[in-house]
Order: sequence, then structure tokens, then C-alpha cells
Amino acid sequence: MPEEGPGSVPGVGRRLLGVFLDWVLCLGVASMATGVSPADPQAANSVSGLALLIFALYNIVLLTLIGTTVGKRIVGVGVAATGERPLPWPAAMALRTVLLCLVVPAVIYDRDLRGLHDRAAGTVSRRY
Repeated sequence: MPEEGPGSVPGVGRRLLGVFLDWVLCLGVASMATGVSPADPQAANSVSGLALLIFALYNIVLLTLIGTTVGKRIVGVGVAATGERPLPWPAAMALRTVLLCLVVPAVIYDRDLRGLHDRAAGTVSRRY
């Protein structure tokens, strides 16, 4: 992969911003679905639990179909297969998403800026 420009591995900040935008979108959908504000401390757990489920399904579907999500697209990031794992694309996206939802595998990354969730799924984040 090139070191700069399209096709290169984006920085951690750009990827975190994409995940944050996706999370806010999913939190909004969960809030509208339940009619409860995520700012309400007594209902925050039910809204955030539903938001996490929506976030997981949203990631699996969009990454499988188009290789990016709304938040990732806004910041110019997509996901591509590296060919290092024999997983079918939907299974790789499901594995990657489950590990992303656990948070820890996503924040531990190597010198190539690939998180453990990308390594396990045989994927890499790339710039558009």
C-alpha cells in the first residue's frame, strides 16, 4: 500500500472520527426508536445497548455491501481485504465488527496501524 494519498492506511485520528460519527448516527436511531433521550441517565443503558446492536448490524451490512460506512465515508476511509485470511467477505466483516464492538482489539494496533480486529479478519483500513 502507498504511504500517502489514496489507498494508504489512514491515521488513527481519522479512523476514530469515522467510528465516532457512526456511533452518533446509531445512537440517534436507537433514541428515535425508543423515544428516549440518550442524555436521560435512567434510560441511557437501554438506549446505548440498542445503539450497540444497531452499530454492529449497520457495520456488518454496509461493510459487506459497499466496504465503508457513512462515518467512514465522510472521513474518506474504507475497508479492504488483504487476502491473508481465507474468510468469505461477510464472515470477515462480522468478525471485524464483533471485535470492534469489544473496543480493546481495535485500540491495540501494530506498526502498520492495523488493529487486532483488522488482523484477525484479514482486512485493512484504507483512504479513498
